[in-house]
Amino acid sequence: MAENSAPAYGEGVPCWVDAQLPDVEAGKRFYGELFGWTFELAEEAPGGSVWARLDGEPVAALAPKTDGRMPTVWTVYFATPDARALGRRITEAGGTLISGPFPAGGLGSAALAADPEGAVFGLWQPGSLPGFGRRREPDTFVWAELYTRDTAAANTFYGALFHEALFGSGTEPDFGRADVTDVFPAEMPPHFVVHFRVADLDAALATVRRLGGRVQVPPFDASYGRVAVVTDNQGASFALLHR
Repeated sequence: MAENSAPAYGEGVPCWVDAQLPDVEAGKRFYGELFGWTFELAEEAPGGSVWARLDGEPVAALAPKTDGRMPTVWTVYFATPDARALGRRITEAGGTLISGPFPAGGLGSAALAADPEGAVFGLWQPGSLPGFGRRREPDTFVWAELYTRDTAAANTFYGALFHEALFGSGTEPDFGRADVTDVFPAEMPPHFVVHFRVADLDAALATVRRLGGRVQVPPFDASYGRVAVVTDNQGASFALLHR
C-alpha cells in the first residue's frame, strides 16, 4: 500500500525507524500493547515486514531478521533525496556504506551506513513513503541520540553530511550526540538509540517489565526530556522519553 500522508523530510532529518526481530509476531504483541500500535503486512516492502500504525498513520516497521548473526536492533533512517550520492559522501568522510541503496518496492530506496566510529544508521530516499505519518507525540518516534566516544568528531562528520538539518535556523533536528560513557558502560560501542515519546514514563516502564522486557538504563534527565533505555522481550534496545 502506498503511503502519502507523511510530510516531506529534508536531508538529514530522521524520517523512519524499523526493528529487525527474530520473531515479528512477538514484536507485534509487545509493541502493540506498549504503544497501542496496530499492524498490517507491508506488501510493497520485501521480506515480510509489517507496518506499525497509530490511528492509521505509519510510525515504524518491524522486519524479520534474515540472518541470525544480525543484531536485534532498532535502526533510525535519515532522509535524503539521493541515497547513492549521500553514500559516496559518507565514505569520503571516513564512514562506511554497509549495504544498498536497494529498492523497497515503490516505497523508496534504503541503505545502511556506519560512521567512522562504527555507529550504524540508515538512509531513506523516498518514493511513495516520505517517512513517519506521525512523530513527536506520545507513542511515536521523537528523538535519536548518538552515543559516541568523540562528540566533536561526530559533530564534524554529521555536520558535514546534514548541516542544514542539524544547524539550520529554526530547525528541530530530533537528533543529538552524547558521550557513550554518560549513560552506558565504557565498553559499550558507539551506537544510536531510537526514542519513543510516552505520556507516563513510570507506567510505560512497568508495561515493558510486564511484557518481558527489561530496563537497561533507569530514568535520567537529559537536555531533551526524562529518558529511560529499555530492551524489548527479544533484546532490541530503545528509549522511552517523557517531555
